[in-house]
Amino acid sequence: MKAHLHRHRFFCIGAALGAGLAAASASADLIVIHADRLIDGRTDRAVERRSVIVEDERIVGIEAGFVELEGADRTVDLRGHTVMPGLIDMHVHLDDEQSPDSYEERFRLDPTDYAFRSVRYAERTLLAGFTTVRDLGASDGIVTSLRDAIDAGWIVGPRIFAAGKSIATTGGHADPSTGVNREYASDPGPAEGVVNGVEDARKAVRARYKEGANLVKITATGGVLSVAASGDNPQFTIEEIEAIVAAAADYGFRVAAHAHGAEGMRRAVLGGVHSIEHGSYMTEEIMELMKERGTAYVPTLSAALFVAEKAQVDGYFPEIVRAKAAAIGPVARGTFARAYAAGVPIVFGTDTGVSPHGENWREFVYLQEAGMPVIEAIQAATLRAAVLLGADADLGTLEPGKLADVVAVPGDPLGDAQLMGRVDFVMKGGVVIKAPAPTRAADSRD
Repeated sequence: MKAHLHRHRFFCIGAALGAGLAAASASADLIVIHADRLIDGRTDRAVERRSVIVEDERIVGIEAGFVELEGADRTVDLRGHTVMPGLIDMHVHLDDEQSPDSYEERFRLDPTDYAFRSVRYAERTLLAGFTTVRDLGASDGIVTSLRDAIDAGWIVGPRIFAAGKSIATTGGHADPSTGVNREYASDPGPAEGVVNGVEDARKAVRARYKEGANLVKITATGGVLSVAASGDNPQFTIEEIEAIVAAAADYGFRVAAHAHGAEGMRRAVLGGVHSIEHGSYMTEEIMELMKERGTAYVPTLSAALFVAEKAQVDGYFPEIVRAKAAAIGPVARGTFARAYAAGVPIVFGTDTGVSPHGENWREFVYLQEAGMPVIEAIQAATLRAAVLLGADADLGTLEPGKLADVVAVPGDPLGDAQLMGRVDFVMKGGVVIKAPAPTRAADSRD
């Protein structure tokens, strides 16, 4: 199909493209993407042979067949590919990546060292097809500055929603002085993300606003990688969590809760958090409570399985961590399978930074292996993730009016989740970041 494009101060694309295409500025770039299959993020199936029409930073049309537009600036040939919305990872840590040196690096490296590393991690993430991420915990303003540098176009990376410093209780999973030599230990307060009581809780949220965060993360239980005996004990009172959630609402923040143990999860859900991260020891009672409250579950199987594997390597973790890491993988996989069968709302997240950056796609494989169809896993990483972010007006689906975040893989991933690791086309906000071959200039097609 070929349609003529007439450029004036404002133009509209001819009737051959259908009434869904909006008027747009004549100065904007117009890109047409041809794909064998399209997954829109909303429906439960792929559709065949579609053209995605992008003007400037937004999608202006999706048409049946391979549309040719006279006057288009570029045509991207993705025949043989499946296109889908830009993927969203709802749990990453772009300032770090786990290694056998991670614990000693806390004493040796400066914040600037972590900041420079984050640039590389951000680029890997985007090239893997994750155009948006929710970063759930980084100190020293590293990720908020990374976010701003990406938004300004100084460096390449995904769109970031940043929690800033995680909020913990004294000795808790995100207390920065836990597990260090007493000479270096301190008694941090709300400005450093450590609270004890309701007033501290409110101040900690306000400190996150002050540092430029987009949301709040709390560590409602112990953690696997903490240098501490328990990985699942509750670490906040319900009253403290309620105070955090109420203060967060004042600033338009949503609240994510790291939680492995059931009692900490119960308190977090009753306290009003928007998501439970990890959820390793979730019980049927907690599942029903989350369904009743609409609390999302972000399972992060990638991290659980990665640390369980590395726990078999002598010296990779401190011994106090090793036992917790060895136990968590099978538990997390089984919990996810039960939660999915029970109908708990599930949103895609990996905890990448524990596992390697750029390998976020492996979560699709783990979810499929645990019983979730690939189409549902893709929805969890697109529309459901965008809804949890509160950004579904712009992100999460391929539809006219949405930001043009588009990724593609060769073949059909609905039959093989491994193909999600072969993303070879990435567009973010209408800008082609990665393509399998040079895009064709509009005047060279005939």
